Amino acid sequence: MATIGIIREGKIPADNRVALTPAQCKWLLKSFPSLRILVQPSANRCFADREYERAGAELSEDLSLADYLFGIKEVPIQSLLENKTYLFFSHTKKLQPYNQLLFRSLIEKRTTLIDYECLEHDDGQRIIGFGFFAGVVGAHNGLLAYGKRTGLFNLERVYKQKNFKELIHNYFEIKLPPIKIAVTGSGRVAHGIMEVLNLIGVREVEPDEYCSKVFSYPVYTQLKGGDLFRNRITGSYAREEFHTKHQDYACLFGDYLSCTDILLNGIYWEEGMDRLFEAADIRRPDFKIVTIADITDDAYGSIPINLGDQTIEDPVYGVDKSSLQKTAPYQSNAVDIIAVGNLPNELPRDASRYFGEQLIKFILEDLLIKGGSPTLERATILREGKLTEAFQYMRDYATI
Repeated sequence: MATIGIIREGKIPADNRVALTPAQCKWLLKSFPSLRILVQPSANRCFADREYERAGAELSEDLSLADYLFGIKEVPIQSLLENKTYLFFSHTKKLQPYNQLLFRSLIEKRTTLIDYECLEHDDGQRIIGFGFFAGVVGAHNGLLAYGKRTGLFNLERVYKQKNFKELIHNYFEIKLPPIKIAVTGSGRVAHGIMEVLNLIGVREVEPDEYCSKVFSYPVYTQLKGGDLFRNRITGSYAREEFHTKHQDYACLFGDYLSCTDILLNGIYWEEGMDRLFEAADIRRPDFKIVTIADITDDAYGSIPINLGDQTIEDPVYGVDKSSLQKTAPYQSNAVDIIAVGNLPNELPRDASRYFGEQLIKFILEDLLIKGGSPTLERATILREGKLTEAFQYMRDYATI
């Protein structure tokens, strides 16, 4: 049986989530008696070192004996061990320039890299991720910003709550005005967004009703890929074609700019896709949106006025409609933007627990017992420092 190493997160800003909680480690050790779990000590982790010790894991600064090293965010280059198998979110599959040096270092150290983002079911659906809790926190922060802008209600910050159950109690006394909220996406992020909206009493309506009717109560509509994009020639939408030839598709979100108060963006975006709108559109007299939570958080991506990340402590900034420059939030001539790259850190214990459950249910047996699977193979970007077949498109990116 293998040895698992849980690394200390080293990326700045610090991340406090984990791939496996102490309770999950305890279950794994009981279920697989020959398994060994090493945990690198950490002062920032959402679970204390002593919780892992009580669960039967071993605290160890040295993880060189581990066969598989589990992290969350990118591993600092200086912390990489040679000839190891790492599992973490590398943020390299889109050829992100800011992680190119890390990727080349992984190659130099003959690393096997299994990227969580690439772990997918046969139909292409992601297996594990923190999207649901990103959606929960992003929706909450979007509503919080709208409440501060209008002065109509006040929400406490998520990170001040002990857990998701405690967070829910904040919603019972909040009464929203008859606003319209657009939710984009159909994955875990969107489900997290809608969980909050449903708990707070916002009613879901169909996209056609959303645009055409006036409501006396707050409503939201969910805009999936087929609602947002159409083939420029055929006028139709096919999911697989859209993801392989998205340059052939035009975005329809312009129809919603004049009737939406809050935009909660949870849609996947990559270079070459139409943006939901263009930056200059915020100057239009009929541009009604005043608050945008860009939960998928691609700077200058699907939300072109996402000018870069803020922090959990200071998540909101404004974008001036005239200059298109960053300004203080809640100004009359500005749109408020919430763009934070580590939203689930506000509910780290809940998010980690959910993540670890999916990891155990769908991945660990194949990894530890069977020694591999087609799912793991599809998610392996590097094997002993060499690009696997599915990721040969990264050759130039990987060149040392």
